[in-house]
Amino acid sequence: MPRRFRATVDLPVGCDVAFDYLGDPRNRPEWQSSLLSVTLAERGAEPRLGQKWRETTMVGVRPRMEITRFERPHAWAEVGSWRGISATLSLDFEERSTGCRVVAEGEVTGRGPYAAPAALAARLAGVAIGADLRKAGRILARRL
Repeated sequence: MPRRFRATVDLPVGCDVAFDYLGDPRNRPEWQSSLLSVTLAERGAEPRLGQKWRETTMVGVRPRMEITRFERPHAWAEVGSWRGISATLSLDFEERSTGCRVVAEGEVTGRGPYAAPAALAARLAGVAIGADLRKAGRILARRL
C-alpha cells in the first residue's frame, strides 16, 4: 500500500528560479541532505521530460530516477525505484508576492521485504523534503 507525504515551503525567489534549480537533478546533492551524487544517463543534458539519472544516497541506496512531468515554471515530478521500493515526488510552484510557494507531494511503496522500510521512509519523507526545500531556499536567497 502506498504511503503518502506532503510538505509546503515558501521560497524567496520566483517560480522560474525555483523551478530551474529544484528541477535540475545536477543541483540535488547541493540541497538534498541524503544525497551524495547524481549520475545523469546523458552527461551534460539539460533537464527535460523523460530525463533519467541515478542517485547515490548516504545509506547506499542507488535509485534510478526519471522526470515524469516538466511544465516550467509550475509543475515538476519524478519517479524513482530501487529493488522493491518505488517512490514519486511532485513539486507544484505557486507565485507569491515575496517569492513562491512549493508544494511537494509524493508516495512511497514497498513490496515484500521492502514494505516496512518503505513505510518508514514515507513517514520521514515529509519532514525531510520540507527541510531540504528550506535549505534550497537559503541557497537561492544567497544568490540574489
